[in-house]
Amino acid sequence: MKDVNHWIGGESQPSQRHLDVINPATAEPVGRVALGDAATVERAIEAARRAQPAWRDTPPAKRAQVMYRFKALLERDADEICALVSEEHGKVLEDAMGELKRGIENVEYACGVPELLKGEYSHNAGPAIDTWSNHQPLGIVAGITPFNFPAMVPLWMYPMALACGNAFILKPSEQVPSAALKMAELLTEAGLPDGLFSVVHGDREVVEALIDAPDVKAVSFVGSTPVAKAIYQRGAENGKRVQALGGAKNHAVVLPDADLDNAASTLIGAAYGSAGERCMAISVAVCVGDDTADALVKRLSQEARELKIGAGTERGLDMGALVNAGHRDKVAGYLQQGVDAGAELVVDGREHPLVESSPGYFLGASLLDRVTPEMSVYRDEIFGPVLCVVRVASYDEAIALINAHQYGNGTCVFTRDGEAARRFADAIEVGMVGINVPLPVPVAFHSFGGWKESLFGDLHAYGPDAVRFYTRRKAISQRWPRSQDRESAQFNFPSN
Repeated sequence: MKDVNHWIGGESQPSQRHLDVINPATAEPVGRVALGDAATVERAIEAARRAQPAWRDTPPAKRAQVMYRFKALLERDADEICALVSEEHGKVLEDAMGELKRGIENVEYACGVPELLKGEYSHNAGPAIDTWSNHQPLGIVAGITPFNFPAMVPLWMYPMALACGNAFILKPSEQVPSAALKMAELLTEAGLPDGLFSVVHGDREVVEALIDAPDVKAVSFVGSTPVAKAIYQRGAENGKRVQALGGAKNHAVVLPDADLDNAASTLIGAAYGSAGERCMAISVAVCVGDDTADALVKRLSQEARELKIGAGTERGLDMGALVNAGHRDKVAGYLQQGVDAGAELVVDGREHPLVESSPGYFLGASLLDRVTPEMSVYRDEIFGPVLCVVRVASYDEAIALINAHQYGNGTCVFTRDGEAARRFADAIEVGMVGINVPLPVPVAFHSFGGWKESLFGDLHAYGPDAVRFYTRRKAISQRWPRSQDRESAQFNFPSN
């Protein structure tokens, strides 16, 4: 049994309270994680207070060198990190590796921080007046991350925050704590000064302490919409800059002219990858016309039944276990709600052999057809391996359906028609859009974020918005009048 402790001041720190860390594939504990409290958070803040001023004054090029070394260490230890992710989350090793690689992209982007922080300069903006702007760090910032991406989502946050000159306190999910601690060790090995990066494990008390602490100037959060909304409101009331990414219900529109074989194949991965525990998972296929729906459901049902499911630590699998028993049972309950509401359960994941034969938290891929907008399986974010098929009569109806939903995270359309695709990109009220791309997750030099109930705050995650989120802009104007010139007082508002 491993102990997963806090990381404060460049060293591992234990705690009096602990929680078992469970392997979802076996339902057995693989370690125990320390649970902090307000005092733990204060120790992390004090360490950051001592370290951040010198880091703020360190040239951005030298801060970038730490990120270069950190990237190399992440690649060196990738297999170890992915094994930790798979063991604690349940996702398959190949998916864990994909997650880590997408996280490393953000470290690469942070390596360019000297260019990103250059600011702007105007010579002779006014009579003998030069004006320039620069980006200055906020000071101490924090991130609160979910269970579904133990490596990638934290890497959306702290590489850029640190590169911009801040200190960072990470509160990872207590269900998947080990990857965060491993990467803290690698940051120290990369040369990051002690105190600039802390990992504080815990529950609600730690979250509230971070949100309420006056020294913590910004909080980034990823999780469910109710919690995102509460964190955004409480943080704003405390005068913090808050970025809170919430839930999703991502639609894929399938037009009659689409390549259905390709659409079905890519939808299978987008719906059931990582057991559907992705905020970008496609959970609704909107088929225009019954012929389109019938043909797609036939293909989807066959492929869903053939998925290879098992312990995530094994290789060559398509899907692993769900993160815990309670969540598995909640997802299974939605299947019954769908049936009771009149949906057709084409593939029932509750009948998969592993559900009965394994002690782990398994649920097979499930497919519900003839789902309608008033059903809970359509309205709610299920966050599991459940794909719903909604049938509509027209393209206009499909667009109106998506735009009426409370969430606006990601969406896509499958079509060969360029005009239809362009119209979709323009008309859809969703933050991230794919054209024949079911998981339109932006690369690291763009920014990630949805609309409506999927994001609270003005700025998206990572990319250019991360620089804006973790810094504040200062504009400086200077003038050096000649000593022999005597200026008279001016009472009108200055202009050039």
